[in-house]
Amino acid sequence: MMRKKWIFLAPLVLVGFLLFIALGGVVVRQLWNWLLPSLFGFHQINFWQALGLLALCRILFGGFGFHGRSRSHAGRRMRERWQHMTPAEREQFRHRIRSKWGFGPPTGESKGEA
Repeated sequence: MMRKKWIFLAPLVLVGFLLFIALGGVVVRQLWNWLLPSLFGFHQINFWQALGLLALCRILFGGFGFHGRSRSHAGRRMRERWQHMTPAEREQFRHRIRSKWGFGPPTGESKGEA
């Protein structure tokens, strides 16, 4: 039964995804050609250029959309773990992060202190 459902839903999802991309390209092209040539003197763009611009903006500013709930969940989980750590565990955690990412000694410390 589940397999029948997927066989029916897969083409619909694909068509919906393609329609969403096409609509996004048209909207970006229309907005670009309406605003930017008159405001800044830029050239008009075609659909494929608009689609490329949309993809570029998505990559640079929006990521790929995999962060949604997992990012907030991870942050909440990290805050809970941090609250349950003792001060010694927190300092040990800070030290591990600094050494892993190549940060220097924390503020107030110098390499000569031990």
